[in-house]
Amino acid sequence: MSTKVLVIDDDVAITELLSMLLKTHGFDVITTNSGIEGVQLAKEKLPNVALLDLMMPDLDGWEVCKTIRSFSNLPILILSALNDPRMVASVLDAGADDFLVKPVPSSILIAHLRRLVRRTGTLHTTPADTQSLLKRTHPFLP
Repeated sequence: MSTKVLVIDDDVAITELLSMLLKTHGFDVITTNSGIEGVQLAKEKLPNVALLDLMMPDLDGWEVCKTIRSFSNLPILILSALNDPRMVASVLDAGADDFLVKPVPSSILIAHLRRLVRRTGTLHTTPADTQSLLKRTHPFLP
């Protein structure tokens, strides 16, 4: 079973380019040019990892990240042209797992995506599932 990547970026050229690149590396790719639709696709399609831009008109990447994080532990890699350390810290605090600055060499992007998937496995868990598992396996935790 191949890894399913959800690409959320308002630039159609970027989503098409990323889709072609990721498919050549064996990924299944779902794309959208809307933050709102991206949240919905994250719920419905259960991707293994999300690749998310920050600057989008309908729902920015911070809000998309926070919304996805409210119902899923889906690994989220931010791919943005913005490169301000405070902004990077802000989006990581919002729940993103990784951050890369555009343009990024394709080999680096692929390596980061594979690392996120490898680290998290293929389980699709919600925060409630994680809490339940922790209580069963570590009964002394609060």
